Amino acid sequence: MSEQTRTPLVKICGVREPEHALVALEAGADMIGLVFAESPRRLTVDQGKAVAQAVREADPERKLKIVGLFVNETHELMNEVAREVRLDRIQLSGDEPASIVNKLRVPAIGSIRIDSENRQAAINRLGDWMIIIPWAVHVDAHVPGIYGGTGTVGDWPLASHFANRFPLILAGGLNPDNVADAIQKVKPFAVDVSSGVETGGVKDSTKIRAFIATAKATSYDIVPSNNNQTIGRRT
Repeated sequence: MSEQTRTPLVKICGVREPEHALVALEAGADMIGLVFAESPRRLTVDQGKAVAQAVREADPERKLKIVGLFVNETHELMNEVAREVRLDRIQLSGDEPASIVNKLRVPAIGSIRIDSENRQAAINRLGDWMIIIPWAVHVDAHVPGIYGGTGTVGDWPLASHFANRFPLILAGGLNPDNVADAIQKVKPFAVDVSSGVETGGVKDSTKIRAFIATAKATSYDIVPSNNNQTIGRRT
């Protein structure tokens, strides 16, 4: 059976300023994440609209997808924010029931937080998502009480197992120095970074460019019939 080479998509998360969104666009990112949940990177709807407007003006073909992150919100609120900000994807970063995907107006990204001391919980959560089949599944390290953006490196061996079954977005402690290694070991559909491209809690344009360049220069071999990457390419 022949193999193909794939380069993962890149998501820059926790973007708060239009200038950093435009840096990500120029450098070749595929997605940016806007946080609408409790976080130092949280945006108001108006702030999110300002970032999105800057991106849409520079990228009228909408090659850069705008992802809105939510934690345990109602589908009504998420759909309203998606409409106002013109989101391309909704990321469910909390403990939402997987069935909520069917009530969203844009494709959804499910989330799994891996606790190395309780892998079974992550496996059970994956089972929920495999029934509903979202656009992709975001895998991050589990830190009690915190829903992402911790800078904690996740369980790459388990993430690699998941990547063989589902289009996986790998997050958790990634930065320009370790993203190539992560891609080779996990073979994810996409890589996601937030704190790893910040300096003093603020997005760093130099680090954003370095992360994207490194990720885009790293590829891996896949088997064409692998379920990974096929579901997630839905529009």
